[in-house]
Amino acid sequence: MNPDIAVILDTALAYFSEDENLQTGGHDPKATGFNLQQLELALGAAVDPYFRFDGNLVFSQFGVELEEAYGTTLGLPARLQARFGQFLHRFGRINSTHLHAWNFVDQPFALGRVFGGEGGRGLGVELSWLAPLPWYAEVVGTAMLAYGVGSARSFYGDADLPVDGPADLLYVTALEQFFPLNDDWSCLWGLSAALGPNATGRDNRTDVYGTDLYLKYRPVTRESQQAVAWQTEVFYRRRQIPDQLLEDVSLYSELTVQLTKRWAVAGRYEFGSPAVGLGGEKGLDPLDPEWVAERQRVALNATFWPSEFSRLRLQGSYDAPGWLDRGVWATFLAVELVAGAHGAHTF
Repeated sequence: MNPDIAVILDTALAYFSEDENLQTGGHDPKATGFNLQQLELALGAAVDPYFRFDGNLVFSQFGVELEEAYGTTLGLPARLQARFGQFLHRFGRINSTHLHAWNFVDQPFALGRVFGGEGGRGLGVELSWLAPLPWYAEVVGTAMLAYGVGSARSFYGDADLPVDGPADLLYVTALEQFFPLNDDWSCLWGLSAALGPNATGRDNRTDVYGTDLYLKYRPVTRESQQAVAWQTEVFYRRRQIPDQLLEDVSLYSELTVQLTKRWAVAGRYEFGSPAVGLGGEKGLDPLDPEWVAERQRVALNATFWPSEFSRLRLQGSYDAPGWLDRGVWATFLAVELVAGAHGAHTF
């Protein structure tokens, strides 16, 4: 009857070449010096043969946040499963994961730009169906509240607007498919959409469409501790504002190479286009009025695992927002510690 309990500490020493560093993640290092990214308390247990409970509390220097608290069904028929409560929705690949599962110290700026610093989440219900196909194919549908400046930025955000009907909710749908290409290669490909109201005017809507690809080489036909993984996501956002329709594209692509059991290196490239109106106008975005040019960022890091319960990362990056006179150099030295029955990194 005792739940699995774990405590996960993420902290980083950071250097930024500019005070205005444009970090979009709620748990990113944000200033030169010591940064407490988060202290996460994770709890989970099977309640009975019908339900499982999971919860995550995040502690920072400035307070406590309920990140997730939800129940999951364990015995629905017809290959169905439901979740209910507050949770990270399953748009794309990285949004539904926590900081300790990321390959990099900070989150891609696309996620913070589209959904917010905490990632897309909210109070709602999710229904998933595992299709009876020769390959793994799962269809997911979610309905949740469209509030939260840190979790529904492109939708209602922090606007205090009532829910008068189904049109005032955020709807997220996803299709995830897994293909074992051969014994050593595997591929996961997904399609996602998030559709909901925004706060710029009556009946104004936001549509976000995405695709994600994860390709991994892990030799099992011979003895090896090496692996290569490539992960990429593209976000296309379309928003109605008064008398205009805005469109923008954001993406990230990262390559991770597991060199030995304890060492890995990784590289990431990010891109974000300015929001453009129907006539090609820029600078109309009420969320990011200064984002009038392309933004690109590259990052490299090296990771060392003393054990499966600890991780050290050294990361460097260069951010080039086109609307600033010069780019931003950043360096992070991050340490992660895990205590308890959750979150151990797989070797």
